[in-house]
Amino acid sequence: MDPETSIRPRPKNVRTCYVCGPDNGCGLQVAFLADGAHGSRALYTARPEHEGWPGLLRGGVTFSLMDEALGWAVHFQRLYGVTARIDTRFRRPIPIGMPVVIKAWTIDQRRRIATARAEVRAEAEGQSLLAEADATIFLQESENQK
Repeated sequence: MDPETSIRPRPKNVRTCYVCGPDNGCGLQVAFLADGAHGSRALYTARPEHEGWPGLLRGGVTFSLMDEALGWAVHFQRLYGVTARIDTRFRRPIPIGMPVVIKAWTIDQRRRIATARAEVRAEAEGQSLLAEADATIFLQESENQK
């Protein structure tokens, strides 16, 4: 892991982000790190306050984790973008208390469009695929470039 990108500061105004914001007491407070040259990675354990059906993580939380991982994958490449399109598949339910690994990476970039992929896998041995998403990211000028 490249030390420069693994400790890259958070973008402006994300301290209260629902997924990664450390100051959002109702949020997930997930810390993402760079994963290779084109990706991001984080760990999360499904918590009772994020339950949907009894004993299971709400699908919207799983979706949010993948969408956030996509954003961080772009951020760690010194780019700024928003999700324009995302196709999500939930493979298996995530039980409350299960530790998961969230990963995302860009696959291709052409002008202002990046294609990317995200996955949520069980952290346990075997790392079963629990959810996956294929996305199109619309790249924009960053706040620092304006």
